[in-house]
Amino acid sequence: MDFRLNEEQQMLQDTVARLVRGEYSFEKRLEYSESELGFSADFWKQLGELGLTAVPFAEELGGFGGSGVEVQSVMTELGRGLCIEPYLQSVVLGGGLISQAGNSEQQEQWLGGIASGEIRAAVGLQEPQSFYNLNDVETRAEKSGEGYTLNGRKAVVIGGHCADVMVVSARTSGDSRDAQGISLFLVPADTEGLERRTYPTVDGSKGCDLFLNNLQLGSDALLGEEGKAAEIIEYQTGRAISALCGEAVGAMEVACDLTLEYLKQRKQFGVPIGKFQVLQHRMVDMMSELEQARSMAILAASVADEPQSDERRRILAAAKNVVGRSGQFISEQGIQSHGGIGMTWEYNFAHYAKRLVMINHQFGDDDFHLEQYAELLQ
Repeated sequence: MDFRLNEEQQMLQDTVARLVRGEYSFEKRLEYSESELGFSADFWKQLGELGLTAVPFAEELGGFGGSGVEVQSVMTELGRGLCIEPYLQSVVLGGGLISQAGNSEQQEQWLGGIASGEIRAAVGLQEPQSFYNLNDVETRAEKSGEGYTLNGRKAVVIGGHCADVMVVSARTSGDSRDAQGISLFLVPADTEGLERRTYPTVDGSKGCDLFLNNLQLGSDALLGEEGKAAEIIEYQTGRAISALCGEAVGAMEVACDLTLEYLKQRKQFGVPIGKFQVLQHRMVDMMSELEQARSMAILAASVADEPQSDERRRILAAAKNVVGRSGQFISEQGIQSHGGIGMTWEYNFAHYAKRLVMINHQFGDDDFHLEQYAELLQ
């Protein structure tokens, strides 16, 4: 099979690459991370003006109709630049949930703005006790007049501190871990009863916890059919996993390049340390892990938009396992190759390592997805 990008896909990837190289230096990233917003508003605006935030949406919704391959191409370049804009949360996952579950009025209200970058979305699916199980939902949505009253807490909502709208899961029926009975709701940022507590994450982004305290929503806030959201969440999370694999590959490429360059320059006993055989073997192992991860990311992109099936589930679980494991291996071996400088704040390798470790834990770590894969084989 030919896994090379076609001309249009290559042009898309080159556009993102030029934008990241020109606008996103490591020093600027540190400034963006420490700002109140937590990322660059100007860079986000440029993503929108270039149509990059519109890539995954259908043309009738203001998008380009891109597939998982196009989305992954964008995410790979954002990963190379270690960009901290909430592209994954707003465009891929938030926009995906609204596209699949929303009615025509909801799509018209939100998706045009998300596709243009003028509206930012965030997604609250995790809770403090859920530990990767997105069916573990204790947040409750009770019928109240013509709408719903929500009470509960959502944890580690990346980009939620500045989002215009949140897509949150809440239980309308069933026990706390039942797949049936989970519903999705659109929560505008100015809704009374919504409290957001913001904090920095270890990889330089900003996360927040959402506290829903007797939050009143109308019936038009229900996204999709009541109690039937679990399959939609699983499907769109799969698309997000494919995109995240692309970001990880981009970050791993740079991490390997930085390590190789350091081995060529750093000298001990009068020779570059890259001359030592043990470090040569370590570098080969890192590059081997990168190639495995790249192959699995391509495979994940090829099924990201396919109809749900056990085969799609298996491929995405395998991809997340391999990419997560490889990213953590490259981070650890790169730090060992660098020595102490590999963990200093002023050197960019440490930030790539932190991001790769966090990617391993997003949407389930490598052990979690290995268990998922094994269960699907049975």
